[in-house]
Amino acid sequence: MGNGNVKLAVIYYSATGTIQKMADHLVESGRKAGAEVRLRHVEELAPQAAVSSNPAWAEHYEQIKDQPKATADDVLWADAVLFGTPTRYGNVSSQLKQFIDTLGPQWQQGLLADKVYAGFTASQTAHGGQESTLLTLYNVIIHFGGILVPPGYTEPLKFVDGNPYGVSHVTGPDNTDPLTDAEYAALDHMARRVVEVAGRLRGGA
Repeated sequence: MGNGNVKLAVIYYSATGTIQKMADHLVESGRKAGAEVRLRHVEELAPQAAVSSNPAWAEHYEQIKDQPKATADDVLWADAVLFGTPTRYGNVSSQLKQFIDTLGPQWQQGLLADKVYAGFTASQTAHGGQESTLLTLYNVIIHFGGILVPPGYTEPLKFVDGNPYGVSHVTGPDNTDPLTDAEYAALDHMARRVVEVAGRLRGGA
């Protein structure tokens, strides 16, 4: 069946813009796969002094502060959800975690179950906690009763980007290394796979 009825929410936190770039690409990929897509960033929790102390963080904050912020309704609306977060000591950022923690009422009603989920992340170094961040995120999905659809090694391109848990990017010590063609291909694949599985679930196939 087609994917025209699938609703995909891309919900993310980004401090300096890397995760936002990944999220923006996932929006394009999801639409190409036939889904209706919502892009939402979560609320910034860090004090203004901390944000202002980092020029890249302050600039990014100003760029996105007036864009739509994630709410519980965005998750309820979706058939599939892609969560994005930078690594924070090998863990999910407090900003995204705080948003997830507000979903308790919806979780208690079983409204977060039976949706398709996957994740994406970035860190400054190649072994900077990318896999542990995604695995930690996926603990949440298990509690939701969600359907975890990681990319795995389901396409040869995954042996190039090398992350079966989701999609990840190494930004370098200055957070300036750009996304590569391999990572864009991996983002395309993840979005397509998530939308296709969600489409099969909607169609009862």
